[in-house]
Amino acid sequence: MALLVQKFGGTSVADVERIQTVARRIAACREEGHELVIVVSAMGHTTDELTGLARAITADPPKREMDMLLATGEQVSIALLSMALHAQGVPAVSMTGTQAGIVTESSHGRARILEVRTERLRRLLDDGQVVVVAGFQGTSSGTAGTPEITTLGRGGSDTSAVALAAALGADACEIYTDVPGVLTTDPRKVPDAQLMATVSCDEMLELASLGAAVLHPRAVEIARNYGVPLRVRSSWSEDPGTLLTSGCARPIGSEGLELGKPVDGAELETAQAVLALSHVPDRPGVAATLFEALGAAGLNIDLIVQATHQGASNDIAFTLPAADGPRAEAVCRSVLDAMGAEGARLIAETGMAKLSIAGAGIMGRPGVAARLFDTLARLGINLRLIGTSEVKVSCLVDGSQGAKALRAAADAFELNESQLRDGPIPCRPEDPAVRGVALDRDQVQVVVRGVPDRPGAAAAICRALADAGISLDAIVQSERTHGEPDNLCRDMSFTLRRDDRPGAERALALVLAGWPGARFEEGPAIARVSAVGAGMACTAGTAARMFRCLADAGINIELIATSEIRTSCVVAEAEGVRALQAVHDAFGLGGEIRHRAQGTEAPV
Repeated sequence: MALLVQKFGGTSVADVERIQTVARRIAACREEGHELVIVVSAMGHTTDELTGLARAITADPPKREMDMLLATGEQVSIALLSMALHAQGVPAVSMTGTQAGIVTESSHGRARILEVRTERLRRLLDDGQVVVVAGFQGTSSGTAGTPEITTLGRGGSDTSAVALAAALGADACEIYTDVPGVLTTDPRKVPDAQLMATVSCDEMLELASLGAAVLHPRAVEIARNYGVPLRVRSSWSEDPGTLLTSGCARPIGSEGLELGKPVDGAELETAQAVLALSHVPDRPGVAATLFEALGAAGLNIDLIVQATHQGASNDIAFTLPAADGPRAEAVCRSVLDAMGAEGARLIAETGMAKLSIAGAGIMGRPGVAARLFDTLARLGINLRLIGTSEVKVSCLVDGSQGAKALRAAADAFELNESQLRDGPIPCRPEDPAVRGVALDRDQVQVVVRGVPDRPGAAAAICRALADAGISLDAIVQSERTHGEPDNLCRDMSFTLRRDDRPGAERALALVLAGWPGARFEEGPAIARVSAVGAGMACTAGTAARMFRCLADAGINIELIATSEIRTSCVVAEAEGVRALQAVHDAFGLGGEIRHRAQGTEAPV
């Protein structure tokens, strides 16, 4: 007998007939001897309808009152599902988030879970009850200790379910939805997208942060942090769906279930080299040709960044082991000569070190990168190159300062010796280089021009945005410098959520006012296509393969940002879907079967 937490989304309980179908499924599972906690969302489009009612009254409803209103949607679902279970002869009791003991911080509309007080849940389970819990909601202490209803924000029912599973020590958490599991990409855009049997939580965090809608990143963070076995399945079949792997179960700390330390490791790779090419021709195929030549020479590339271009040229930089630097330099010069890139420049630097911090949802927490950059700036450590992803932030520093940078990161994020690593985490060659591909069209690209080339500049930008609650994704520092030798500056490019663009400009205004000539610019409309796979670091040529397929499709790459398990390319917004299709096909992720949701196709 197992203790299972099962979550059913809004489409699974959209009407009476579907609620009864879900009740029969739960009854069958209980007949197998399992203890069950069921988490449900509001029926169908209830949340949208309630939001519409509020907007009809006022364009700016108070957040507290919105929580009071929206929390009613799930209460309808839990009551009806409990009634349906009773009609099946299954003893069941419905509970709001408050009654289930879900305690959150005092932040209406996007509260994080602090703890789940499980005593009442356990008593009901011991009495043989199926407990039906309202997802998306909890309670906070509020002002003067008065209880207040809170909601968890987008994807809150997923978050509720995985948090309950972690707190109860459940044997598994199952997310039932209207797709068969996690697919290799969005089947509405790529009809032959295939089901993944397994995916790691780190890979899923990347895919979820890039717009894959089957799971919310916060739910995946909890599963990763506490080792919750998590499975995504269809509500309409008995197929096993997709298993998310997350390692061993871990206890919940005193700092709060969702407020645990966002960084759980740091690593330092010494003896690194960086090769920087500037004024490279801006046309499809340049990045593909360069990295194909490097791959053909047996050179394994690590971080790659391509900055926003000016005029008809781009800047590209990459890192690799210093011992391979001279061969890489020779390959680059040969490629530039073959291109006839007369104005291009190549700078090679050795004696560098790569510092990385790792954790769940790092870029989704605005202050994490800012804290790292602040810490290094206070020590006078300049950042030569930056690479970011949802689970890791890496920066290249002078090798003589590498050990100091690692120790500073350990102190800043309260890491013990067992969480520090000298050298990269060993990769697993059996993992696919690319497991899934995602397209995000909800991003804008901005450029801060004229950033002083000195310690603390990147930290000042990231801190201002973090203080405004704005998360960045790609952070790319241009290789091109401007100004006098004693007063050099660079440009920095970012991608961020479209809705955050006005706030980002306001947040940076004061910082830029202190830098003569600095200015904020928004780039053209973009789409971001990303390939994700844990085996990427073990598979030479993966990035080149992605760049080549885009070049063959005639799609120009405007910005490149990579990490160990993700390669992202920014392309023109109009080319986004074609780019997604090209990359998915290039890595052989398609197949014969077309996966459909119940009555409609749905995204990854």
